[in-house]
Amino acid sequence: MRTRSAALAAVAVTAAAVLLAGCSSGSGGGSGSSSTPPSFGTKASGTLNAWGFNSPDEVGTSRLAYAKKKLDGVDIKIDQTAFDAQKFTTRVASGNVPDVVQMDANLVATYAAQGLIMPLDKCFSAHDVDPSSYYYPSVNDDVTYKGQIYAVPQFYQPPAIILNKKVMDAAGVTPAQINTSKPDELIAAAKKMYKASGGNPTTLGFNPVASGQPGLWILGYGGRLTDANGKPTLDDPKNEKGLEVLKKITDAQGGYAKIKSFSDSFDMFGADNEFAKNQVGAEIDNQWYVNVLAPYASKLDITAVPFYAADGKPFTVANGQGFVIPTAAKNKDAACAWAVDLTSPGAWDAAGAARAAKIAKTPGAFNTGLFTGIPSVDKKLRAQYVKPSGNEGFDQTIATFYDIVGDGKSFGASPAGQQINTELQNVISSVLLGKSSPADALKKAQASAQRAYQQATK
Repeated sequence: MRTRSAALAAVAVTAAAVLLAGCSSGSGGGSGSSSTPPSFGTKASGTLNAWGFNSPDEVGTSRLAYAKKKLDGVDIKIDQTAFDAQKFTTRVASGNVPDVVQMDANLVATYAAQGLIMPLDKCFSAHDVDPSSYYYPSVNDDVTYKGQIYAVPQFYQPPAIILNKKVMDAAGVTPAQINTSKPDELIAAAKKMYKASGGNPTTLGFNPVASGQPGLWILGYGGRLTDANGKPTLDDPKNEKGLEVLKKITDAQGGYAKIKSFSDSFDMFGADNEFAKNQVGAEIDNQWYVNVLAPYASKLDITAVPFYAADGKPFTVANGQGFVIPTAAKNKDAACAWAVDLTSPGAWDAAGAARAAKIAKTPGAFNTGLFTGIPSVDKKLRAQYVKPSGNEGFDQTIATFYDIVGDGKSFGASPAGQQINTELQNVISSVLLGKSSPADALKKAQASAQRAYQQATK
């Protein structure tokens, strides 16, 4: 379910991005990426129109309250709906854009290349923030295009591999055997844990979440999605290795079609999730999923290991959101101050306290941590709130995500970022279903991504 919805969203956003190219042609096209960064003042006033924070939890509401207090005198109006590229297109075309917008990091360079959002270098400097030393390098790189930063990052969700000890112990598999840098050993372990009925999987030994984590597999095996300028590089021969490994993993467990059909049926957010029902022996998941599993900790026996790159070292990728300021924003000073305040150490302190207060009122609950994109903040919140839970497996799982967060690599900021993601989904489907070789699928994907890149940068 998670991968199907992500793919549909990718198609919608990509189509809108193409439309945006036309909308921007009368206002300088791609000139925004090379223009002088606008100046920002620190005395915010007036009305601020923001778009973001769809159904905020206590982490979001506490930060919103903190920022509102910091911007006393500013009338803050928020459209609390999820980002929608078609809606953004319409608002850009009409000239009625919000002052600040929350969006996924992989969209930022697309709009930067169109000249539709402002570079924020001077926004940061006005508030005494140096992004290059403030954020994790991979987080900073994800929203930097042609040497300028275009978003205020928030959150960083690194993926790792969560292990189901019940399934592993029954099959005689150890955590050391779930090592992505040793594909043959990994596949052998997956086959020992794999179970099927009537030719259909009932337990996946190892769920690689291929359609949800394609970039992780390609980058982890030495590939690259873009060059230093954001130009797509999907046809790089080094991208083939990760796809070849994924094909072997899925073929060893009934094939990609059956794996995807089975995994799409998981009750991912419920009491009958894939770990509770022993439907997986090991699975790649982003850090937030530990929080989903925590309420069921007494029924689970989990631990975790990093995703290992081909060189045997722990590896992960940046994955998060950010706040951008449209070029046509009417109150950029307030937008800048609001975005910086929302993601400041003070705001995260408020979020940490709010999360801790909620956990304290929930029997059996424990703190799995907050991953903010800022190393110093992550370290502080971990020390203050993440305490031994009494469940050794969960504690080790939480620690694994903290251990790898500094090993992240950026997907690469590209004007064709969303199209690259869409094409990766097509590549995964074509290769894993046996319809195309990795080389042929990547060549076709490169042609499409390159057209999107040229459209965005002309």
